[in-house]
Amino acid sequence: MSQGSNFVDYVKICCRSGHGGPGSAHLHRDVFTAKGGPDGGDGGRGGHVIVKGNAQLWTLLHLKYRKHVIAGDGESGGSSQRSGKTGRDEILEVPLGTIARNAETGEVLFEINADGETKIITPGGRGGLGNWHFKTPTQQTPRFAQPGEDGREDWNVLELKLLADVGLVGFPNAGKSTLLSVVSAAKPEIADYAFTTLVPNLGIVSYRDNRSFVMADIPGIIEGASQGKGLGIRFLRHIERNSTLLFMVPADTNRTIKQEYDILLNELNEYNPELMHKPRVLAITKADMLDQELQEEMEKELPKNVPHIFISAVAQKGITELKDLLWREINK
Repeated sequence: MSQGSNFVDYVKICCRSGHGGPGSAHLHRDVFTAKGGPDGGDGGRGGHVIVKGNAQLWTLLHLKYRKHVIAGDGESGGSSQRSGKTGRDEILEVPLGTIARNAETGEVLFEINADGETKIITPGGRGGLGNWHFKTPTQQTPRFAQPGEDGREDWNVLELKLLADVGLVGFPNAGKSTLLSVVSAAKPEIADYAFTTLVPNLGIVSYRDNRSFVMADIPGIIEGASQGKGLGIRFLRHIERNSTLLFMVPADTNRTIKQEYDILLNELNEYNPELMHKPRVLAITKADMLDQELQEEMEKELPKNVPHIFISAVAQKGITELKDLLWREINK
């Protein structure tokens, strides 16, 4: 199984919470009491379906084949005001950066960002109250209790947005996977044609003094990605969570570097204008083809407000300087 088929960033699950247990309508009886008052206990609440963050997980693969998640029902109340047992909760562990939304309405319910953070996605039904709650001066022996509340059944979507410090943005074949394979231990599939990367690849880049940061190679954007062309929007959403965006434009592009950069920028803006506020760095890749004179010519046309660097992952040119630049941007 290649890494591609292991990366699952979207699952749709039917969550059914437990019914609440009914309250008890018991009247107290023992050897000394023939006609005691009401002492029926409350029913237990139905089990919740809970989503819990787990920092050790990277994908939603383990939930891919779990189409139905069913929590336990609460038990009925007992005599002597004993409450029924709470229904069994079902816990779905998810990677950090997972968003839960209602499948029918598309409404975002919550987002999980911390290890161990828990949120109830489908609450269990409340248990019914026992008959002792309904005792009044005029009705001292109520012979009824409350039924438990029904559980709920919802279709929900869990969707992963990668949490990375640096997201690589560029057209297919801009050298993103190659860079990732050089600066980290990640082993993305690399070939000399567009769309080799079909799933986001994450790599941990080790930096000076045992520090490190996470870099994500997001599949290439093509013009029109924001309208859903190519692999478009499905991957643009991963960029939302990166703190710094590294734009990569190859030195051998058919357009000018600035034109290509502007197209990439426009795609992000069309998709989500808030992405325009993220720090950006521009790397001109495959720079081993350039001599000094050509490089100086190119520099004149580069966009002015973005820190830039010429690199070659293959020739290991400018890689250390790139890490320094990214580290400064991440920690601004």
